[in-house]
Amino acid sequence: MFEQLKQWDRELFVYLNGLGIEDYDNFWIWFTQIRHWIPLYILFFVLFFIAFHKKKAIYSSIFLLVSWAVTFGVTFWTKNVVLRLRPNNNPEINEIIRILQEPTNFSFFSGHTSSAFVLVTFVVLVLRHTYKWIWLLYIWAFMLSLSRIFVGVHYPSDLFVGALVGVFMAWIFYKIYLKYEDRFY
Repeated sequence: MFEQLKQWDRELFVYLNGLGIEDYDNFWIWFTQIRHWIPLYILFFVLFFIAFHKKKAIYSSIFLLVSWAVTFGVTFWTKNVVLRLRPNNNPEINEIIRILQEPTNFSFFSGHTSSAFVLVTFVVLVLRHTYKWIWLLYIWAFMLSLSRIFVGVHYPSDLFVGALVGVFMAWIFYKIYLKYEDRFY
């Protein structure tokens, strides 16, 4: 059963990766690079400071950073335990896929995806009553995740699990955040 799931995952990856259009390659390469999203990350903190007084904004910012750091650590640890080859390094398929990036570390699960989803989910949970449009941030997280398929470095299951981990970690940290939130009003 597990082998069948891995086969479906590879087949879905090959199909989705093959949907890439050469004219958009530069867009996906640009989109997948974390450094291009620094202004968005800064916006997250700015929104906290607009929505809350200084003390609570700092509290919210610290929780956002800690939730990301813990998620990053869990992702790094998992990759080094599971040791799943990335599609671009997988000799079974790397000759038939489009490869736009060539990282050499492991694949399961996507750090880009877990990071994007922990950040967005935590921000949405904290600010959903203040900014009704905040849910639109999930479009960015979803697109960042998809970019990892189009550049040839992650399977769909890497993205799915990365998103689940990110959402779950954000939810855990949000529950802890709520427990002590009243101290920062």
